[in-house]
Amino acid sequence: MSEKQAERVHTRIWQEVPEPDDSFATRAAYCRGYDVYGEMLGQARWVDMLHLLFRGEVPTAAQAALLETLAVALANPGPRDPAVHAAMCAGVGGSTAAASLMAALAVGAGQYTGARGVYLAMVAWDALGDDLSAWQRWLRMPPAAVAGIWPACDHAPGFDPHGVAATTPVKQTLACLAQLSPGRRLSWLAVNRDALEAAAGLPIAMNLVVAAALADLDLTPDQGEMLHLLLRLPGAAAHALEQRQTGHRKFPLFELELMNDPKLEAA
Repeated sequence: MSEKQAERVHTRIWQEVPEPDDSFATRAAYCRGYDVYGEMLGQARWVDMLHLLFRGEVPTAAQAALLETLAVALANPGPRDPAVHAAMCAGVGGSTAAASLMAALAVGAGQYTGARGVYLAMVAWDALGDDLSAWQRWLRMPPAAVAGIWPACDHAPGFDPHGVAATTPVKQTLACLAQLSPGRRLSWLAVNRDALEAAAGLPIAMNLVVAAALADLDLTPDQGEMLHLLLRLPGAAAHALEQRQTGHRKFPLFELELMNDPKLEAA
């Protein structure tokens, strides 16, 4: 590759230096100016690399701790989660590894428990900040439809339309992240959760906590949406592999109780 051709590749994220005897082989790779294999390898953590890629700078100790804890909380939403269940269905059906992950990504991209819900909640954080009265006004108004491929939300982003109260994992995650965060949104959410739930008439969901954490890390809604998709893949992958091994006869199915079972009515 000539020097003129190399200049056509434009990215502020990555730079490669070729081997002296092979212009197609990499001698050194730099992420945002840091030598990945010569300096970072063995020194940097996974979350350091994530922060560097998305934010363009090495995280502070507080930012790294928040991102690492968030990654643990998101690593496996569990088989009840639609995205994980989609990966399980792909795995038990013998689909390839890539197909299982794509199933999880497709289902996990939505507005209910997925990454688009995180995006919308982050947009709300950007617009409303820590103004409780603004949040209360916003929550009392039905979500407006936005032009594009996404349908209008049938509930406030970041809240559980089917929940009775905030679940224990949501409350535990919020409490833990609020103690670690260098930002203000998580701690504000912990203090004002009851008021927000009263205004919405719904309990908060994990998406609102995740959105607050990602906003405290100074990520944009687009970056938060992408990172949410990425961080939830480990659990989907593990469950897909498990179901591939156990087979369809042991596939976990949710029990349904029919209120008007025709069989019982006939008897």
